[in-house]
Parts: sequence; C-alpha cells; structure tokens
Amino acid sequence: MKQIFLFLSLSLTIHFVQAQEGWESGGWIGTSNYFGDLNTNFAFKDPGIAAGVVFRYNFNNRVALKFAGNYGQIAADDADSDNIFERARNLNFQSEIFDGSAQVEFNFLPLVHGSYTEFFTPYLSGGLVVYNFNPKTELDGRLIELRPLGTEGQFRGEEYFGTQIGVAYGGGIKFSMNYVWSINVHVDARWLFSDYLDDVSTVFADPDDIANLRGEDAAILSNRAIDLPGVEANFAPGTQRGDQFNNDTYVFIGVGLMYYFGDLKCPNISKK
Repeated sequence: MKQIFLFLSLSLTIHFVQAQEGWESGGWIGTSNYFGDLNTNFAFKDPGIAAGVVFRYNFNNRVALKFAGNYGQIAADDADSDNIFERARNLNFQSEIFDGSAQVEFNFLPLVHGSYTEFFTPYLSGGLVVYNFNPKTELDGRLIELRPLGTEGQFRGEEYFGTQIGVAYGGGIKFSMNYVWSINVHVDARWLFSDYLDDVSTVFADPDDIANLRGEDAAILSNRAIDLPGVEANFAPGTQRGDQFNNDTYVFIGVGLMYYFGDLKCPNISKK
C-alpha cells in the first residue's frame, strides 16, 4: 500500500507540472507612464493609453517564456512640475512608444488552469526589449519632431537613435478563471540604455550654433526658458539641461485576458 501511495503521489505531481505545458495568447489594455528629466519626482501625472498582445509558452506550472508587442503614449511638461526651476526651464514632449519584448516569467505559486485550489499566483519577469520612440513638441500650433533638430548641439549624423534596446522587468498576478481563460494584472517596466526618450539629457547648447546648423525652430526649441518671479536660474549655453547620469524609463500597467491552448498531459508509464 505504501508503494502504491507513493506511485500515485508522484504521478499526480508530474501530471500537474506537465498540465501547464503549452501556449497562451491574448491582449491587454492599460496605461503607460514616463519617468525622466521632465518627470524627476516619478509622478503619475500624465498617463497615456497603452495596449499590447502577448504570447506565452508555459514550460510547467512555474516557468514560462513571454513574447509581447506593446504600444503606449507618453508625455511630460515642465509646467506641471513642483520644482520652480524646472517650471522655468519650460520644456515638454510627447511620444508614441512601440516595443517588443521577450521575458522569462517565474510563478511564486503553482498555477493550474481549471484548478479550484491552484488558480492564482504572483509572478516576476525579466528579459530584453527593443523599442521605438519619436519625441515631439508643439510650436506655434505645429507638432514638431525633436530628434532631427539636435536640440543639445548634436551635429548632423550624431543624433540619438529612435530604435534602441533595454531591459524589461516587472511582475503581477495571474488568475485562472477556467481551463482556457485567465486574467493577468501586470506592471512592466523598462530600464533603458538611453537618456533621450524625452529629448533631454545633457547641457544647453549655443542657440546661434543650432540656428546656423538646423534652423530657427531648432534654436527656439533647444532653450524655451521663461522668467518666473523668485527664480534666478541660469540657462546659458553649457549649463545643465538634463541629468545624463540617470537614464529615462517607462512603465506599462495593464490588465490582460489570455487563452490557453495547452493540453493536459499524463506521465508516461513504462510497461515491464
């Protein structure tokens, strides 16, 4: 009886581990948030619309590999800052984000679709992301792309790239509603290798040099500082425009609906 009990226990354990093997796919909707030189307090003041599609392969009920394609809108404005010097700097931007990521997920609890006891788990994820961005701003009612203008004195051909890579990481909670459908709540962040998501990173350049190289619009948009009562800020060429030692980041927060295509697999029992 003891041997039979051990055999059944082992078979049941293998069954549940293998039960999660297979693909899932679905989509999510939520918000995107930017943090960087124009949002130094990490405030959620201007969230944008975000959405994406997800494909996940479950190796078992603990480990999975997730592929995702995501879209988000980000923006920030010095006028919304609590820092009076940032308000005097008077810069702003908006951008659309397109990214694709591959991440390994680890479930803290075993998750089995259709189970009444193992139907949810918190999880962590990490991997790589490729993303595309294009910061813009308004000038005289026109929406203008900032990257081609070299607003920090970049020479032609030295502009930052609009498509770059970064590290994707995050976590969330998965809920299985039945054997095929589940709900995922996630926070997915990006650690970027660039500080130009907002077109701001280093110091103010000479507006005359920018005007000669890029035109009058570029010179105006490189330095939009305004006078504010009680502020003795110096925004002359060579003074700080951004913080190049802290790269920008963005975060997706969303809720997704996933469909599971996997099959329950029973362990192979050898016949002797």
